[in-house]
Amino acid sequence: MLKAVIFDMDGVIIDSETMHRKAYHDMFDDVGIIVPVALYESFTGKSTLNICKQLCEHFNLRETPETLVALKRKHYKTLFNTDTTFGLIDGVLALIKNYHDNGLTLVLASSASMSGINLIFERFDLNQYFKAKLSGADLRQSKPHPEIFEKAAKASGSNKNECFVIEDSTNGIQAAISAGIYCVGYDSFHSKNQDYSKANMVISNFEAIYFDKISKKFN
Repeated sequence: MLKAVIFDMDGVIIDSETMHRKAYHDMFDDVGIIVPVALYESFTGKSTLNICKQLCEHFNLRETPETLVALKRKHYKTLFNTDTTFGLIDGVLALIKNYHDNGLTLVLASSASMSGINLIFERFDLNQYFKAKLSGADLRQSKPHPEIFEKAAKASGSNKNECFVIEDSTNGIQAAISAGIYCVGYDSFHSKNQDYSKANMVISNFEAIYFDKISKKFN
């Protein structure tokens, strides 16, 4: 029986990729590196700290990963406070309300920092729908490691076989599958060059996983 849904945030709830890309590239300029497209795309779903650790090793930077994190978050916060054009992914608020109205427990499991998560949840008034929010930045491991989804399932109060994850990234899908949780891959134009082959189900429209449809898979 389906009891809980675990949401990723970036690329599933909000379309923040443009701001993240700009913030990262502003940080790259700050430290004087040029990051190839393929390398940048491999970062999707990972925490900022783990990305910055990888950058420091790859480019042999003198700056610490923590310095890079601070630079990136400074740029992102500036963009967030000045760009009023970005919003929720089309259809996701209706999906969230559909699950909430049908008694499902909702948990957020995002690689974003908790401060970034709170900015989004406060701007779009989402706290009322979610029981818990988990930030990968607060955990030892980053997606594709399953830690965040294992903890999210526990936070939901349900068993893993009573939950499913909605993810849009290769790393996030791998993390969910490694955690032993059913995973819906959300393939939209917001997601670039991600691998959905390991997802249990792939969708491009949230209506395909409304409660009356997805709950049948858990009966």
